[in-house]
Amino acid sequence: MGKKLIIAEKPSVAADIAKALGGLTKHDDYFENDEYVVSSAIGHLLELACPEEYEVKRGKWSFTHLPVIPPHFALRPIEKTESRLKLLTKLIKRKDVDALINACDAGREGELIFNYIAQHSKTAKPIQRLWLQSMTQQAIRDGFTRLRSGADMSGLADAAVCRSESDWLVGINGTRAMTAFNSKTGGFHLTTVGRVQTPTLAIVVEREKKIREFKPRPYWEVEASFAVQAGEYAGKWIDENFKGKEDGEARDEHARADRIWDQAKAEAIRAACVGQVGEVSEESKPETRLSPLLFDLTSLQREANARFGFSAKNTLGLAQALYEKHKVLTYPRTDSRYLPEDYLGTVKATLSMLTGEGAGKGHDEVLLSRYAPFAHQVLARNWVVPNKRIFNNAKVSDHFAIIPTTQAPKNLSEPEQKLYDFVVKRFLAVFFPAAEYQVTTRITRVASHPFKTEGKVLVHPGWLAVYGKEGQEGEEGNLPKVEAKEKAATEEVNIKATETRPPPRYSEATLLSAMEGAGKMVEDEELKAAMAGRGLGTPATRAQIIENLIAEQYMLREGRELIPTAKAFSLLTLLNGLGVNELTAPELTGEWEWKLGRIEKGEMSRQEFMQEIAEMTRLIVERAKTYDSDTIPGDFGILKAPCPKCGGLVRETYKKFQCSDCDFALWKIVAGRQFEPEEIETLLTERTIGPLTGFRNKMGRPFAASMKLNDKHETEFDFGQGSASDEANAEPVDFSGQESLGKCPKCASPVYEHGASYVCEKSVGPSKSCDFRSGKIILLQPIERGQMQKLLQDGRTDLLKEFVSSRTRRKFSAFLVVGPEGKVGFEFEKREPKAPKAGAKKAAPKKKAAATEEAG
Repeated sequence: MGKKLIIAEKPSVAADIAKALGGLTKHDDYFENDEYVVSSAIGHLLELACPEEYEVKRGKWSFTHLPVIPPHFALRPIEKTESRLKLLTKLIKRKDVDALINACDAGREGELIFNYIAQHSKTAKPIQRLWLQSMTQQAIRDGFTRLRSGADMSGLADAAVCRSESDWLVGINGTRAMTAFNSKTGGFHLTTVGRVQTPTLAIVVEREKKIREFKPRPYWEVEASFAVQAGEYAGKWIDENFKGKEDGEARDEHARADRIWDQAKAEAIRAACVGQVGEVSEESKPETRLSPLLFDLTSLQREANARFGFSAKNTLGLAQALYEKHKVLTYPRTDSRYLPEDYLGTVKATLSMLTGEGAGKGHDEVLLSRYAPFAHQVLARNWVVPNKRIFNNAKVSDHFAIIPTTQAPKNLSEPEQKLYDFVVKRFLAVFFPAAEYQVTTRITRVASHPFKTEGKVLVHPGWLAVYGKEGQEGEEGNLPKVEAKEKAATEEVNIKATETRPPPRYSEATLLSAMEGAGKMVEDEELKAAMAGRGLGTPATRAQIIENLIAEQYMLREGRELIPTAKAFSLLTLLNGLGVNELTAPELTGEWEWKLGRIEKGEMSRQEFMQEIAEMTRLIVERAKTYDSDTIPGDFGILKAPCPKCGGLVRETYKKFQCSDCDFALWKIVAGRQFEPEEIETLLTERTIGPLTGFRNKMGRPFAASMKLNDKHETEFDFGQGSASDEANAEPVDFSGQESLGKCPKCASPVYEHGASYVCEKSVGPSKSCDFRSGKIILLQPIERGQMQKLLQDGRTDLLKEFVSSRTRRKFSAFLVVGPEGKVGFEFEKREPKAPKAGAKKAAPKKKAAATEEAG
């Protein structure tokens, strides 16, 4: 009887399988006994390649050679892991090996990794599939008792190959076509596109457009403070006739019941209510809140980003380590938030482990002690019962929700412990009853004007008990009691003036949600219904899509914000101008992902899908070919300012602002920043503009500068600091038309605005005798004229909150202060030290940050 060769995805998994089977001897890169040979890949070992006769080298990328749609694909070994491929090929071809077992990760990519290895080796030996959801020793042994046949996996295998080949076709042809288009005027301008990454980028760019185009609208709120015998409470005026979308004014997305768009109306309400008494009525009713569902990968990534600032990629890496290395979590690359209906026994065993009983030696006792009371409670009260919110076969596909395994945690790193704790608490909470509140809505009517107050009291914490204070933060307290027929005295009535705000930029958390729910963005109701459950990419690929967009410099990660670059705007302008909607519309790409799911289920053939992809590829290339110049359709106009060279009309095009009558032209993107038409008009009219933020140097670091036109009508950066020779030869600066901002901290001479800086009048010109100068923008924080006046008069500005560290790129708040020798520096806000926990060792005192750290 021959042996079976088991191929895992990674060496660590191969070692776990060998240990679970027992009795195998370790050789260099494989294990063996009389029944099995166990080895592994190292992730992907092969990649798709165009057959040699169809390949076109990078320097020859042009429309002449496009589209590239080969009749078949070749497989090319990945150079750095080629030795492992040779080993596996040798093992597959061994005469004593008569069958293979695919033990790669349970999903589309794991299927692809194994099938490419089998295809490369040209084997005809029978194949079985080991499908693991958990990496505990018992789960591995159980998996071998229910091996699947290769035929059972044919749908998943076809979908995996279709995904790989379709991404190659669209990515290679789209990238080459757009690169060829952008390189027509010279050079090589690599412009990458992708079947999933480009629609994802379109979502981010569309949000950024809304932010840039946003016009704030002022509104007012009227707030009052009321006193009754039992105490004081606050209320806010509301429009009781506000009907949401049915109301004409409420069609504005910013309309709310408590917003007043007319200041005079707000003043009239205040005048009518000051000093009056209010009649109080209230309604109190119970409210329940169920625990959130168990985690799938996307929800875990989203919430870990919001809570800990973990990137989607980091969360996936940590979850994979907790599954693969520590064996304490189930398979993380899942899109299900439910468990199989026959999983009640496993859940009870897991809860038993979380009590600490039978957890084995060496486990993390401190960590388990957090969970023991709640795990005991769930088991003692028999809360693990059939429940469709938790156990639901209809909502479990190949994978189920991410939960802890029966393996006790030990030796987890701090980030791993955070994520494990996150998953365990969600797991425990889902079995607890709902949280119960008593919600009171109070209306205080003053001179016929209603003021609303809400109180929310937690009556029974239910599942919130698992989270302790952390889960109950932000809950509103109880209201002071009002006796029957008691009047409320109106103590104060204040008007709060504010304005509407633009939508926030995407973070990884919100972008993951947008990718997952891409179908919800579709306006057509019928198509929206058809796309329910479809999105951009899969839970396993979304993190890498975001990382790819950052690596290709289409997006920047600033703190938790994702900011599209000028390159991103340029790409979307190009694709929209060419009418290549297939690469920009989320719903179309969501359709492809849905069809891949149909292939997995055997509802669509591989041939049918690939024919559609090939046709889409031809259309993309054909549309790009139809434009002979670098000017593509777009929302472009004519500038009001004339050409500085000949007085002709200056038109905006895809790449430039170009004079119609001469060769004068300005590039739209300079140092990673895209100029708006209004900014170019200012530059042409005044020959200078700025200082402006948003520029990036070659290292990707942000900087601010002014732009000016020189004598040759070419643009130059102006950093407000001329050379010594320039200063020596410069004419005296005339400040007679300006009002001084204050006295120079170095020499007491007047300080004025000058270019991109605030300067001492004696620090410019040929007779320079002082060097005081402070930028109008410091670390991307604009320093307004009023703040500079305050700095010069008081030695300190207000707290400024938009500084961006040039090293970490994180935002921080600080005061600007005048330090020793008249230099401007930072002073950081003082924070009260946290009270030490009982029994904690007293930390060594930290040195106070220098109050005058130079602001540079």
